[in-house]
Order: sequence, then structure tokens, then C-alpha cells
Amino acid sequence: MKRDNRKVVLIGTGMVGMSYAYAVLNQNVCDELVLIDVNKERAVGEAMDLNHGLAFSASNMKIYAGSYQDCTDADIVVLCAGVAQKPGESRLNLLKRNVEVFKSIIDPVTESGFNGIFLVATNPVDIMTHITCSLSGFNPRRVLGSGTALDTARLRYLLGEYLKVDPRNVHAYVMGEHGDTEFVPWSQAMVATKSVLDICRESGGDVCCQELEKISEEVRTAAYKIIEAKKATYYGIGMALTRITKAILGDEHSVLTVSAMLRGEYGQTDVFTGVPCIINQNGIQRILPLSLNEEELEKLAQSCRTLKSCFEELKL
Repeated sequence: MKRDNRKVVLIGTGMVGMSYAYAVLNQNVCDELVLIDVNKERAVGEAMDLNHGLAFSASNMKIYAGSYQDCTDADIVVLCAGVAQKPGESRLNLLKRNVEVFKSIIDPVTESGFNGIFLVATNPVDIMTHITCSLSGFNPRRVLGSGTALDTARLRYLLGEYLKVDPRNVHAYVMGEHGDTEFVPWSQAMVATKSVLDICRESGGDVCCQELEKISEEVRTAAYKIIEAKKATYYGIGMALTRITKAILGDEHSVLTVSAMLRGEYGQTDVFTGVPCIINQNGIQRILPLSLNEEELEKLAQSCRTLKSCFEELKL
């Protein structure tokens, strides 16, 4: 990866894409940001709007509307294009409507000579990430989705609220599909180095294990509630994508729950799903396997079966 000019190409300037772009600008994440959209006029307008805020930021970022040819020397191509999720619609129901959109994007990106990292946000993100990998022919370690990064942030926030602990000191993950079959492996949840389950057992009833499942359910249904209230979710995922982008461009080796291809980990193969991974300038350096118990392994297996079944129906 080039170190002198950090270049990101964003494809899709809807609410998710522009929430990401706005966060990238405010956090001065890259040096060059290219916006691409099927509606070229919108991409031009969004670039103008962001540029007008440069004087108020600490960034010297170059921001402009471009074309697929601009992907040639990009470090990361972020995919936020696709049709929106309808109220009450599951992420998996979005699948067929978004496959055609990606077919029209991946080919021109790869034909440009792009040799960086694909970061996918479009839902259903695990399957769309798998589709991106299949259509591009890229090494799976250079194709990752936002996965359960946002779900994990939601979990840490809610768990921190319940335990009255700073969420940054809560170490817990949401794994599996970014959707209805996701789950929390409570056996791996920690506050600092103290097991959350041990905290429950030792609390004398002040901390209730039943409340943990309520938190898990609240995390799982958060997107539906937000969509019902305001028609779409975008700020949280924009921030999550920005965090992943920083880990890649900064070669951080940070642990984030992204959508990655399992190749034997947890007994699963040839499926993209949300798992803790070490992220650096090459994308997914490696998956970091957790010591799941039998019940948790079965929940992950069920999630993987759901994702595999949906992907195989596409017959790509």
C-alpha cells in the first residue's frame, strides 16, 4: 500500500455513503476521497457540499466526484450502493434486488486495474461481501464487509449502560450474520478481564443474567426500530465503516468484527460472516478464533447455514 497518498473511492452517495464520507472528512482519515454514483449530478453536489466544509476541518483532503477509472490507484473501494431496506423487511430479502446492482459495479472497478481492498456495507452485507469476492476474483482476505462491527458497538454501549461501565472497557462481540441469526457469545464477554457471566453470578442478584438476553435481543432488533422511526439507519454504520477504514489505512492490526470468509475456523468453510478479525493494511490479516462453547458454536453454525443457503440460491 502507498504511504504518501491515502486514497478511498466511495461508490454510492446515499445516506449511508455520505454519513461515511462526512465521518471520514471530520476524522481526517484519508488524503483523497472520490465519490461515484449512478446519479453523477448527485455525486458532484455531495462533493461540493463536503468541500465547502474543508475550511472548518483539520483536513487537507481532496474530494471530488469521479468515475470507475479513479479506482486504479485507490487503497480502498467502499461499496455503499444498493436499494434501501424497507420497513419490516429483513436484510436477506434485499438480496436479489442488490445482486444486479453489484454486477454493474464490480466489473468496471476491477477493469480499472484496482488492486486494493473492497469494503462492503450494502445489505445483506455478509452475502453482498461474498458476491463481491466471487465477482472480483480477489483474495478473500482483501474483501471484507462491515459485518457485525456496528452490532458489536451497540452491544458494548447497552452492556456498559446496564453494568455502569465505560463501553470502551467492555469487551464483547456480536457474531454471525448481520441480521436475524446473529448472536452474542456471552462466554467471551468481559469487563476488563472479568467475565460478565462471573459478574452476574457474584452480584447477589444486582446483575441478572436474564437481562443479558434482553440486551442481545435489543441489539438484534435495533435496526428495525430505527427504520420504523426514521426510515433508515446511516450514522452508526457510517462511523463503523470509518473505524474499519482507519484500521486499514493506519495498518493498525486492530480487532474488529467484520464479515470475513471462514476457511475452517469454527468448523465452517466458504461462508462470509461476522467474526473478530485482525485488520491491517492488507485487509484481514487473520481471523481471531474465540473459544466458543458448544451452544455458541451451534448458533454460529445455524447462522452460517442460513447465509450459505441464500448465497447458493444465486448460482453465481
